[in-house]
Amino acid sequence: MTDPTATPIGPMIRDAQMVVPCPDIAASLAFFTERLGFRIEQIHPADAPTVAVISGFGVHLRLQAMSTESALASPMSLRLACDFERLPAGVARALRSPCGVQITLADADPPLLVPAGTQEFLVCRHDDANAWGVGRAGMQYRDLIPGRLGGRFIASHIRIPDGGVVPDYVHYHKVRFQMIFCKAGWVRVVFEDQGPSFVLQAGDCVLQPPQIRHRVLEASPGLEVIELGCPAIHETFADHQMSLPTAQITADRRFYGQRFVHHVAAQAPWRPWRLAGLMARDSGIAGATEDLATVRVVRVDPSRPANASALQPSLRHSGELLFLFVLRGQLALHSPEFGEHCLRADDACVIPADTDIAFAPSTDLEFLEVALPA
Repeated sequence: MTDPTATPIGPMIRDAQMVVPCPDIAASLAFFTERLGFRIEQIHPADAPTVAVISGFGVHLRLQAMSTESALASPMSLRLACDFERLPAGVARALRSPCGVQITLADADPPLLVPAGTQEFLVCRHDDANAWGVGRAGMQYRDLIPGRLGGRFIASHIRIPDGGVVPDYVHYHKVRFQMIFCKAGWVRVVFEDQGPSFVLQAGDCVLQPPQIRHRVLEASPGLEVIELGCPAIHETFADHQMSLPTAQITADRRFYGQRFVHHVAAQAPWRPWRLAGLMARDSGIAGATEDLATVRVVRVDPSRPANASALQPSLRHSGELLFLFVLRGQLALHSPEFGEHCLRADDACVIPADTDIAFAPSTDLEFLEVALPA
């Protein structure tokens, strides 16, 4: 019988990465990229990176965040990304070379894992001065779903205070769902097969289908966007071989079953929402995702009399997510189970399924709604 521990696995290896323990991954990443000229190949999570794969001069390094104590106790090791389906049965996933190098075999293309998630009532206030952190490409991130609903969803308020050219690169995300809503300012972006770069203005949004290549080019001072994705922790990969814009334009191309959407607020009609007295501007994302998700901006019907009684309908739903972000005005929530909460501009909340939560809007209320499924 063939000894699986002695089977050559070279043909199954796609990439080799030296694992470097990093007590301060931001400082290490800046040193290797800015001073030594390495380039980013992969990084995650985007809002607070803990893993970054970089390449340069024939070497791939996997910078991995860990405490100083753990880093001192963890010598560099070798990580081999392999085609798992081609590995012979019985091959160990951890090896050690005769000279003592610890080697780990990892799946080069692991399936996307989407946690089952949890249903929770969450309110995220905008007035926490310590809420902002620095994430990918120097952008500032604010977590809008603390706890991430069991790892199923992430929502971020992202800003670029100074504007200008964004130090981004062509990249893609391994996700189930991801959308970007421009809250303030403007940002110039470019997407694979979608033609020349374009400007996303306040009120516009895009659906980024899974693994579509794209790049952020420049932004106005004070740019703010809302990003929501599933799962919460997903990988971002650089694609240094692709140049954008691509020569071909295939606007209806499907990426893992989803079409790219660029919703332009100025061209979209307002129609009655599912609750009386409110109107919605639909992004078209439901149709592009085969009803995986709905993204809408909702506001009080301007024709509603100013002296009309406050609306008290229920925000009850039976889906996996109902996320609201207040753009302007106030939204008062009333629930026997969760109490009373008044949401103002830049506040966000998650409404759990099968829960009766009534609300009363101010006359100038406008909010972003993201629901899964559509």
